[in-house]
Amino acid sequence: MTSSEKIVALRQKMSENNIDAFIVYSADPHMSEYLPEEWQERSWLSGFTGSAGFVVITKDKAGLWTDGRYFVQAPIELKDSGIDLMKDGMEGTPNYIDWINEQIPENGTVAVNAIATAHANWELLTEKLAAKGNKLVDFPLLKEIWKDRTTSAQKNPVFVQPIERAGKSVNDKLADIRTKMEELGASVHIISSLDDVAWTLNLRGSDVQSNPVFLGYVLLTKNEAKLFIDLEKLDVDSRKQMDDAWVKMLPYEEFYKELDKVNDEKVLISPNGNQSIFEALKENNTFIKAPVPGNLMKAIKNETELQGFRTVMQRDGVAMVKFLYWLTHQAGKEAMTEFSIGEKLRGFRAEGKNFVGESFGSIVGYKENGAIMHYSAKSEGSKDVTNQDTILVDSGGQYLEGTTDITRTSALGNASAEFKENCTLALKGLIQLSMVKFPKGTRGVQLDAFARLALWKEGKDYNHGTGHGVGSFMNVHEGPQNIRKDMNFQELIPGMVLSNEPGFYYENHYGIRHENLIAVRELETTDFGTFYDFETLTICPFDKNVIATELLTQPEKDWLNNYHAWCKKKLENDLQGEVKDWFLEMVQPI
Repeated sequence: MTSSEKIVALRQKMSENNIDAFIVYSADPHMSEYLPEEWQERSWLSGFTGSAGFVVITKDKAGLWTDGRYFVQAPIELKDSGIDLMKDGMEGTPNYIDWINEQIPENGTVAVNAIATAHANWELLTEKLAAKGNKLVDFPLLKEIWKDRTTSAQKNPVFVQPIERAGKSVNDKLADIRTKMEELGASVHIISSLDDVAWTLNLRGSDVQSNPVFLGYVLLTKNEAKLFIDLEKLDVDSRKQMDDAWVKMLPYEEFYKELDKVNDEKVLISPNGNQSIFEALKENNTFIKAPVPGNLMKAIKNETELQGFRTVMQRDGVAMVKFLYWLTHQAGKEAMTEFSIGEKLRGFRAEGKNFVGESFGSIVGYKENGAIMHYSAKSEGSKDVTNQDTILVDSGGQYLEGTTDITRTSALGNASAEFKENCTLALKGLIQLSMVKFPKGTRGVQLDAFARLALWKEGKDYNHGTGHGVGSFMNVHEGPQNIRKDMNFQELIPGMVLSNEPGFYYENHYGIRHENLIAVRELETTDFGTFYDFETLTICPFDKNVIATELLTQPEKDWLNNYHAWCKKKLENDLQGEVKDWFLEMVQPI
């Protein structure tokens, strides 16, 4: 079935059940960003494959709301679907609930799949729909039309993340979370987000592509801890670790039955938990709606985890240098496509110790495809790459000791003066953010302009965040911290790891992005307070062939030269032959 045919079938079911609008979020029961195949409902219906966005279908209209990362990609994937692109966050784009209220008749009915809908969204929808006399119901209509949806029967093993890499025991993590529960007055705590479950229990899995997590829930009380999981996935070491931490292991399917036993308790639960969890809990329970305490604890890396990042960055840097040498020297000499380039890069990483897999599908954008911020080259039909123009490669690896995420923009031929100028403006942003010193209590939104200022001065900008949190052998996108224009009240705290990735995108022409990972660290205490700065973690040179050095200030040149000298010190002993010779030229001072 095509997307348009699927929407016709959905509208038929809507009509049969007196539903005026149906919302399809990009979510699973754990509110994951990256989804198991059986929960990719929005992608299945619309054809849009981005990691963020949702679809609203009414009787005669349809819209996809997504953010600026996908404004170029979405129209391509939505072609002939009958779904209009709604550019979320842009002036003139309606709020989706207001749009629904305008489109449906008085006393209308809006449906969602509650188990794939965040409670916070359910509450907001209920309130705003009711203000116009409309109501919200749980009616998972796609179950009736996605007939070939299959749940993976594969039993992906769950394994231990040992304390030598985690830096903190399960018992200590549970004790910290229980302390926070007590502070908040909670007697029961539900953990449903997969990365928080995995971090809390020092376990890892592979149920979601590129994310070392597994399907599971945790139910925590003052004296008990229960893990709901497919028990067949647990190996001997995982079971022993749970036994040693007094964590009871129960079948995944029994989670909602267990919720029915929670009676007259004060339940700490994230408002981003799925609505079905809230509905399964008895009304005599009191909800304490707050972020999962372990989420912030997870974001603040301990020294063991930070050392893990430093270790894998050296390993990843070697793979990247080998890859960039191959790419810049073989383009035009051997046949390659955007897709095959991504596979080649994976191969270089796989040569490294403790490589588990990619941290996300590589973004390889040649020429104009570089302007598609989260472009995903398919095995069939991706662009042939030659020794002309420029290419953007955004990629990362999962290693047992840590996670990487890096973007480099390279010239495969002669880059134009215009390209070099814009490339340098974006690089100036990365450098300025790398050099910033800021007081304790600073939030990411207060630093975002440092990365954009050089572009802003030329009337230019990029339509994505500057930085996202990164997990420790965990999800490559992690909260609660970020660096972006939108207000986020989470302070930046020493130990937090973020990306630093300014860019510039000229639609239908080219894309530019530079990305390193950085860690917040305490720098000094003065009469005016405590100040922090960033430790740069990523170790890989920038392509000087795309830099207009005359646009760099002396402090920026000094930073770049010092960075390249550091790359030389870290990587040269692990490189040989022509690759090493090329690398040593790349890190020469400008």
